[in-house]
Parts: sequence; C-alpha cells; structure tokens
Amino acid sequence: MAIKKKSEEKVLEVNAAMQGELTFKDPVSLTINGTFQGKLNTKGTLLIGSNAFVVAEIIGDDITIAGKVEGNVCAENSLKIVPPANVRGEIRTPVLIIEEGAVLNGSCSMKSENSKYLTLDEMARYLKIDNETLLNWAEESKVPVIKEGASFFFDRREVENWLSKEKVS
Repeated sequence: MAIKKKSEEKVLEVNAAMQGELTFKDPVSLTINGTFQGKLNTKGTLLIGSNAFVVAEIIGDDITIAGKVEGNVCAENSLKIVPPANVRGEIRTPVLIIEEGAVLNGSCSMKSENSKYLTLDEMARYLKIDNETLLNWAEESKVPVIKEGASFFFDRREVENWLSKEKVS
C-alpha cells in the first residue's frame, strides 16, 4: 500500500490482498490493483485496476472499473467500465459508460441528482450518518419513510422538512 500526496489530493494505491470495511470521509484518489473483499465506501475517485479482483459492496463518487468486481456498485457521480472489466451485480449511477470489450452482468438503474426518492444507503450518505442508525429510525417511524417489502425509500424533501422541525423543537 502506497500513500502519496499530489498537491491537495491524497492518493492511495493498494497492491495487496485486503479484507474488511474501508471508509473514507475525505476525498481520495484510490487505486486497487490487488484483491479486496468486504465493503468499500469512498469519496473522490476510485480505480479498480485490470488485475484487481473485488468482492464487495462499493459506494463512491467517481468510479472506474477495469478488473473483476462481484457486488453492488453505487456511484454518486459516474461509473465507467473499461476493458477487460467483468462486473456482476446491481449498478446505481446517474452516468454510466461501458466501453466495448467490458462486461456487465446484472441490473442497472440510472438515478438523477434530483431523484425524489432515495434508498437507505443514499439517505444515510446524504445525512452523513451510518446505515444502522437510519434503519433504526425508519423501523421506529422516527423519520419519514416509505416501506416496500423489505426496502425503505425516503423522500428527500420530507426528510429535510422533518430535520428542520427537529432542529426547532
């Protein structure tokens, strides 16, 4: 693992096998060239190199995948899949680019910045709290939520109104 600093940008390159949960609160430029298994929550740019093998739930801002990924990927800004990438899982992103020779097996939903309803992960990220706290609030009806089966959806405006009322009281 190498850590470099380009002007104000923090650069982290992983060339080893890692397992667990990685969460970055500040923007970084992260490159994974080895293997990773677990959960990855990044800000900034994420590059999964052509020799990488990742089995994880991935959440990030701008993601480029050139290696093999198994798991759900949520890109807040954009997701680019380039050869020889092989991605298997559910994709959520407002912008998706798949270059010829790259493979995506799974489902994809294109969400816009102004999307009315947010998932549990998206709302937790928006509120800057962990998923478990938001899930507890939703299950206890402490926050406005729409439940469909086992899934929770949040209307951003309703939650913002709820937050402003909570701050006043």
